[in-house]
Amino acid sequence: MWQRVFTEFRPGLLSTEADLDRAEAELGFALPASYRAFARECGAGRIGGQLRIATPVPEPAVDLVTRAHVIAHSVAVAIDSLSENALTRDEPHRFTVEGDSDAALMERAAFFGETESGSFLFWDVTPGSAEYEIWALGADLETIHFGGADLLALVRGLQGAEILHILGGAEAPLPASFEGDDAEALARIGAEAVPAEGRA
Repeated sequence: MWQRVFTEFRPGLLSTEADLDRAEAELGFALPASYRAFARECGAGRIGGQLRIATPVPEPAVDLVTRAHVIAHSVAVAIDSLSENALTRDEPHRFTVEGDSDAALMERAAFFGETESGSFLFWDVTPGSAEYEIWALGADLETIHFGGADLLALVRGLQGAEILHILGGAEAPLPASFEGDDAEALARIGAEAVPAEGRA
């Protein structure tokens, strides 16, 4: 299926059923069907050179479980730091969510992707659903836009004019390309992510 979505397609390190099952067990919820197909057919890599969807792989720097926790922690720390800023400490942090989504949206958020421009993608994890709605948290950590009903809808939207609505700003449609990362490339990414003092 995914090979028909990209005109330029080079798969990366693919996730196995065992990898996906491990991620589900560690995250505590079922992974959406469209995402499972993406992880098995495309694997680790970048969409249109701008968007990385984290997949269950042996390299922690790009692994779904690790990235989900790291992004959630980073967002929480950044929001907490606003309370220490003299300009913002008297204002409680508020998310601006498009549409009529309920206020608990961010409490159900499970992050799984990020763009080069600093936006974060997350699922609205609703137990019992085969797919979860996808939302994009802007780099300002305030604006939240609807991304799509599933991963396929999101990617197709980002390849067209809908990207202006999903990610905002002056974003141009993403090229219909997927450039995968093999095990060697993922190891390099992991090494670059290690702080200098942690290297041998």
